[in-house]
Amino acid sequence: MRRAVCPGSFDPVTNGHLDIVRRASTLFDEVVVAVGVNKSKNRLFSAEERIAMLEKACAGFDNVRVDGFTGLLTDFCKERDIHAIVKGLRAVSDFDYELQMAQMNSSLTDVETVFVPTSPEWSFLASSLVKEVAMFGGDVSSLIPGFVHEALVARLAERRADGDA
Repeated sequence: MRRAVCPGSFDPVTNGHLDIVRRASTLFDEVVVAVGVNKSKNRLFSAEERIAMLEKACAGFDNVRVDGFTGLLTDFCKERDIHAIVKGLRAVSDFDYELQMAQMNSSLTDVETVFVPTSPEWSFLASSLVKEVAMFGGDVSSLIPGFVHEALVARLAERRADGDA
């Protein structure tokens, strides 16, 4: 069975992420969307919330499942007999960083990295940009699933009410 992982923080999941997952699901028998759980990072959504959003967003893909991970992605791959990491590339600047990561991961274990160019319609899209635009009242509803947009708007309203935003 050809298994791959699509790792990320997904804070929040965007249509660009889902495009890469969809395309990976056509290339591999099973795709695990691995949500990075790093307690030291300040995320808008908890790991549990991000996993739940991804499970809902990926429900239409029969061969995709979602899981969380801490530590090294290569350890996650070894534990689950995964031999491919799928990464979306938006620009040349992504390639520089991702190539170093791919080479490091390959040196640690027998995992290969597959680079998938982002579809042009999502090439500008990043979770951090979505959050920033939404924080200032911009309409990001076309960039993320509807239920994610609702959660994003609600979370930002909570933060404003608490004086955090």
